[in-house]
Amino acid sequence: MYTVTPTWQNVKPLGRTHPLTDSLWLAFSGTGAEFTFHGARCTVTIAGDSNAALPDDAANKTRIAIDVDGVRVIDDMIDAAEKTYTVLDAPEARDVIVRVVKLSETAMSTCGIRAIAVDDPAGVSPTEAKARRIEFIGDSITCGYGVDDEVAEHHFVTGTEDATRAYAWRTAQKLDADHSLVSISGYGIISGYTATGESRVANQTIPPYYETMGFSYGQYQGLNAADTKWDFAAFTPDVIVVNLGTNDDSYTLDHDDRRESYRAAYVEFLKTVRRNNPGAKLLCTLGIMGDRLYPMVAAAVQAYAAETGDADVSAMKFDVQLESDGYVADWHPTAVTHEKAAEKLAARLRGLMGW
Repeated sequence: MYTVTPTWQNVKPLGRTHPLTDSLWLAFSGTGAEFTFHGARCTVTIAGDSNAALPDDAANKTRIAIDVDGVRVIDDMIDAAEKTYTVLDAPEARDVIVRVVKLSETAMSTCGIRAIAVDDPAGVSPTEAKARRIEFIGDSITCGYGVDDEVAEHHFVTGTEDATRAYAWRTAQKLDADHSLVSISGYGIISGYTATGESRVANQTIPPYYETMGFSYGQYQGLNAADTKWDFAAFTPDVIVVNLGTNDDSYTLDHDDRRESYRAAYVEFLKTVRRNNPGAKLLCTLGIMGDRLYPMVAAAVQAYAAETGDADVSAMKFDVQLESDGYVADWHPTAVTHEKAAEKLAARLRGLMGW
């Protein structure tokens, strides 16, 4: 077997990854690597973060998936400092595509792809980059929160998150696009989710982490995702979809002053996004788990365009999830709802981008 450490040169990075000397670090949902080789055998070694070996913290382990030629062969929780998976042991050599993807989100879990071993002396090569690129900025909906737990009264665990079953991933598949997810459950523009609506959860907002590898309660090799800057030259999206406001709505409710604060902060966040992505179109969305705050999204888009003269920004309201389509953990959208949202978003992006 021939062993390599994954880098941006020998694998195709999925989403925001960070190359280290001994591994490729993954934080946000949907991050990972894709590669090809000609052979019959392959193993992949995953290194856990500081949460991995904690025995009483099952809700905060990394969930990882590995696909071979589009078929999922590994779906596991990283509950040790390091785990090695045999992903292919075939009777004869062939051309193979392997994809490693982190299904769970950054706040509760990070990991690294430590090593890839194949029986091909040529090693591994990155799969071809797609012609289209999309970035999605969102919250638990984008993360695929609870999509594998069809009991609405159940609560958060990383083991029931699967970003590949959520609307963002599905939209990218429909459009044959490479994509990157910047999403954290419970986070918003000015406030994270609050059950009471009485006070703002100011420390759970996306803007402070947008220019970084994310936020995590754990550490990977002593590194904090929030302290690690993202290199925007590494992934230049054609279009950026913003889906933030569901958690803010739990705080703003019908308070005009809070709603106005959300609108004003949204405008400033769009300036940050534009500064880092000068060539991308911006599409601002809301509505899957409620559309009460959508008018302020539309108002923010209008105000931003008027102030900056930026014409490459628009808004779209998602359809609110239907009771008849069911709910998953904490009343989040089911795979059926995600598919409907993906269909609507893909259609809008086809028209917007000429795809």
